[in-house]
Amino acid sequence: MTSKQLLLVAHAPSPNTQKLVDALLQGASHPDIEQVHTRWLPPLRTQPEDVLTADAIILGTTENLGYMSGALKDFFDRCYYPVLEKKQGLPCALFIRAGLDGTGTRRAVESIVTGLRWKWIQEPLTLRGKWQDEFLKQVEELGLSVAAGLEAGIY
Repeated sequence: MTSKQLLLVAHAPSPNTQKLVDALLQGASHPDIEQVHTRWLPPLRTQPEDVLTADAIILGTTENLGYMSGALKDFFDRCYYPVLEKKQGLPCALFIRAGLDGTGTRRAVESIVTGLRWKWIQEPLTLRGKWQDEFLKQVEELGLSVAAGLEAGIY
């Protein structure tokens, strides 16, 4: 079996959002997952070639003024057209760290993902309100479930 590539494109501007990235990577790198290589790139460093080599993608963003982070928007601006025709059907998931409700952020990302014709593999995970350590477990489970599904050939 050939190794699958899981790409995490997540904006982590604070210690807590970096903890979310680390938890997701920990879940995706569970010892039982042997055929999935997970790689995190901040949105501003992610290039179209990174998306083109991915078998699945997880997006992560903060809620910024009711919208996605500027860094994630920049990623979409640079990568949208170079990957549009080549990565239709790419399995994707999303987590949002929202100080409020995350609705506008979710809607904005869903609109772009719909345009890219990527395939949602689960409902977006919105981590609302004040910081809770439970967020780490939720994001770790997201990483594990996406990596396990990718390895099993579900996506």
